[in-house]
Amino acid sequence: MNRKITIILVAVMALMATSCRDVPEYGNDSMGNFEALWTIIDQHYCFFEEKDIDWDAIHDKYARRIGPEMTREELFVVCADMLDELRDGHVNLSSSFNTSYYRSWWSDYPQNFSLRLIEESYFNFNYRQSSGMIYDYLSENIGYIYYGSFSSIVGEGNLDQALYFLRGAQGLIIDVRDNGGGNLTNVETFVARFIKEPTLVGYISHKTGPGHSDFSEPQPITYKPAQEGRIRWGKPIIVLANRSTFSAANNFVATMKNLPGVRIVGATTGGGSGMPFSSEIPCGWSVRFSACSMLDANGESTESGVQPSEGCAIDLDPLDAIAGHDTILDFAIALMQQEIAN
Repeated sequence: MNRKITIILVAVMALMATSCRDVPEYGNDSMGNFEALWTIIDQHYCFFEEKDIDWDAIHDKYARRIGPEMTREELFVVCADMLDELRDGHVNLSSSFNTSYYRSWWSDYPQNFSLRLIEESYFNFNYRQSSGMIYDYLSENIGYIYYGSFSSIVGEGNLDQALYFLRGAQGLIIDVRDNGGGNLTNVETFVARFIKEPTLVGYISHKTGPGHSDFSEPQPITYKPAQEGRIRWGKPIIVLANRSTFSAANNFVATMKNLPGVRIVGATTGGGSGMPFSSEIPCGWSVRFSACSMLDANGESTESGVQPSEGCAIDLDPLDAIAGHDTILDFAIALMQQEIAN
């Protein structure tokens, strides 16, 4: 079994083990469901200390809003408001009538991306599309791949076809703006094409007990290069990111940033570095939350996002967009041409 997969399984098993310790029984009433939800998060959430969250104070703040006569819809609102205090896009409370979601991690920032703008102004709607990827040559003889979701399975054969087609390009721009994440296996499949040897890409730390600081020592995660016979890319790479680059896509950006010959251009990503886990409260609502902390190759958290490379932070100018130009992509093209010239 792959070492990385083994580590993740151990983390999940440890989390399940901690959930069996002294778990009180909660009634299926408003206060019982509130207390069950607060306790699940209290014992298993992984970013309390990093975010300096006083969860006990938050309990008291929201417990005052719980009443015996409140409807399930009213209870849901209070619980969702409490979960928003975690400031985490991986935290959701799901019922039959609603799902809570903390949106401020991206809604307070410019979007910095329009796929239609790229399709129309840079490719005249003429591009290749396969396995979740849009790809082709930009006019400056630079390869371009847009990958919109790591939930889209990217096949080894599809990557071979794309990279072989772009083999004549002098450099490659990989665009993961508005990529909300997905499967880390797809991240590994992608990254494997850009490394020549086994490479440390990060660490994972799992819960060992109910305390806010009860975590294992960080365990290394290593990616292997693509198998012999697969096409690898050894030319310069620029990765485009925005605030809506989240979760597995955030992990991809963090990993790529630490590889030689790679620049990150655009805006700070949306973060989301915790491995999510799900549980349930007495009324049947499910809660999903960050349970295992993942760090980058430097041992640093990327929960709050990954910053662009030095000198590469730029926003999309709305006036440029009206004129048919993606400011971020144009910046990356100019930077790539400079890299090639040097």
